[in-house]
Amino acid sequence: MKKELLAPAGDMECLKAAINNGADAVYLAGKSFGARKFAKNFSNEELEEAINYAHLYGVKIYVTVNTIIYETEIKTCLKYIEFLYNAGVDAVIVQDIGLIRLIKKYFKDLEIHASTQAHTHNIEQIKFLESLGVKRVVLAREMSIEEINKLDTNMELEIFIHGALCISYSGLCLFSSGVLNRSGNRGECAGLCRCPYNLIENDKVILKNKYLLSPKEFNTTSYIEELKRSKAYSFKIEGRMKSPEYVGYVTSIYRKLLDNDNYILSEEEIFNLKSLYNRGFTKGYLFNTSDKEFISIDSSNHLGVKIGDVISFTKDKIKIKLKHKLTQEDAIRLPNDKGMYVNFLYNEKMMLINRANTGDIIYIDNKVELVELGEVRLTINKELVREVLNKKAKKININTYIYAHENKNLVVRYSDGINIVEYVGEVVDSAKNSPLTSERIKEILGKLGNTPFNAQEFNIYVSDNIFISVGVLNEIRRNLIEKLKMKRTNVNRHISLKLEEKTNLDKEIKPIKISAKAHNEEQIKALLDLNVDYIYVTNKDLYDKYKRDNVYLVLDRVITSHLEYKNENLLIGETGALKYTLNNNINSDYYLNAVNTSYLELLESKGVKSVTISPELSLNLIGDLLNNYSGNIEIECIVYGTIEYMIMKYNFIRNMNLNNNKNYYLEDKSKRKFRIYSDNYTHLISDKKINMLDNLKDLKEIGITVFRLELFDEQKDEIIEIVNMIRKIRNEKNTEKN
Repeated sequence: MKKELLAPAGDMECLKAAINNGADAVYLAGKSFGARKFAKNFSNEELEEAINYAHLYGVKIYVTVNTIIYETEIKTCLKYIEFLYNAGVDAVIVQDIGLIRLIKKYFKDLEIHASTQAHTHNIEQIKFLESLGVKRVVLAREMSIEEINKLDTNMELEIFIHGALCISYSGLCLFSSGVLNRSGNRGECAGLCRCPYNLIENDKVILKNKYLLSPKEFNTTSYIEELKRSKAYSFKIEGRMKSPEYVGYVTSIYRKLLDNDNYILSEEEIFNLKSLYNRGFTKGYLFNTSDKEFISIDSSNHLGVKIGDVISFTKDKIKIKLKHKLTQEDAIRLPNDKGMYVNFLYNEKMMLINRANTGDIIYIDNKVELVELGEVRLTINKELVREVLNKKAKKININTYIYAHENKNLVVRYSDGINIVEYVGEVVDSAKNSPLTSERIKEILGKLGNTPFNAQEFNIYVSDNIFISVGVLNEIRRNLIEKLKMKRTNVNRHISLKLEEKTNLDKEIKPIKISAKAHNEEQIKALLDLNVDYIYVTNKDLYDKYKRDNVYLVLDRVITSHLEYKNENLLIGETGALKYTLNNNINSDYYLNAVNTSYLELLESKGVKSVTISPELSLNLIGDLLNNYSGNIEIECIVYGTIEYMIMKYNFIRNMNLNNNKNYYLEDKSKRKFRIYSDNYTHLISDKKINMLDNLKDLKEIGITVFRLELFDEQKDEIIEIVNMIRKIRNEKNTEKN
């Protein structure tokens, strides 16, 4: 099976670079609902242009609509999907499960790809998404090639093969949201994992100002044969915020690797890849990298590639011994970690030059106040940039057919191998003077210089003594080329969306319940004594020990292989666990990112009894959601506690050679401290507690039916105080009713 090479595009220049360098498909975003909000992205007019341009060259366009969609945005988002559908997009890439459900309801033949933000990492999730009509899943970057190859599915599988990596499981990161109110689930990730931190053991700083959560750049160029043999169909390059030269060159490298068996990259190609962007390269979890090899602890920036050493310096000049060529206008980074463009380049005689070669001694102006020796690294390779950006646009080969015989109608056809366009003209006249030759016909009809086409083959069937005006042939050529363009880009589909208006129904007033997640035995005992309605227990042994009607086992939100459960109470944290609804009592956790009524309705239809809504929802957004929800599922809202900001496959404690019995924190430049610990995975905990205890009456009024406590290190007395405070609010309402 031919594999798909999928390239990114943040703007039209990147799109053309991807197509010119061999992409089979390109993924991009409009101005809304994309998970790279700070990329340039495409206006609606640019999207139409991009789709037409790509389709002209036989390249598919996938548009990302991969954020969670709030209830107030549903209509706007569906109208945007309508625009994309009518414009001819080949697929939409979606995170929000509620939106997937609505797309399949209103746009039955629109192809849906489940985004990596949907956190798909096991076969049960794939089956669930398939049941919703999803055509393809973008698998979690934490999956290994062995795990992928064992997936028993006919679903199209897409995997990342190159570019930036997230340290957190995608779709499960609340770090930016919790700290800066910039949601990674809304395309606003602030990249806090790329910031430096102090590592604190108990109360002591044991490591200062290191990039403890910043992964290296993903690079699978050495594993392409394994990728070709894998079950993955689409190979995805990350980079919607990268430059056109990055997109073009990386695409060209993987095009060569995919098209040529056992192709080995040259030293120059490896050098070029490093010079474009790298934080150090890793083979990633796809090929079972070690934790130590995964992280770039000393820098989160583009490292470039070494091209020489500073051998001396003065206040005015820096002397460098080159190990690689250097060109005027290149950018370099010097030993003091400062960068500069090489605007002026001098040889040993202090004469200005525009290029220096390997082994040369050169001088540059000391614009960065350098006072130390060390290595020089190339960070922008201007020659490579020019080479990639100046690459000629692709040409589409066409075959030409002409039938011109005296006293018969003129027929001209162009064919691109799939589409045929034809001109049938007037009866051909005999020549009175100079007859039209086959060579002249070939010259005129093959004159395609400024078009996307290349005249590959001519089939000319003409009489010896005919006359056709050159002007007529030129006009025929122009008309047929336009017709062929239209055939290649035209998408014959149109829909005019008519959305159902929701009717607000009178809702049954339900008694307020309390739920709490407990991490230790003391917390469980306290909650049992208080007779809390739902007690969510994270430890299986403790769950078995204290099993009651109100005690639920918390399932992991990363499950590589599901166990079997029957007649159990379960709190699920990923969509694959919806398989358990047939034989168990199921509540769902906030990790499912339920933020709209479509998702709530779906969960209710699956048999889920209670849903904890996303902590990213404000009080107003919760109100908007519940005003439009008329179902019977219980709605839980975290009103107090400590949530997890990130979960990582990366084992932080083991990699740093730490003792998991001690307390560790990451401290940022603002002195915020984030608890971090490892079990099977690494957990980064919020630095502050959610506290909506002053908003309990408001939450009741808008329809919240379960107040949720997310306990972490709370003691018995504190738990009693909080639960009693909530019950006081509940009793106040009961008193009013009486």
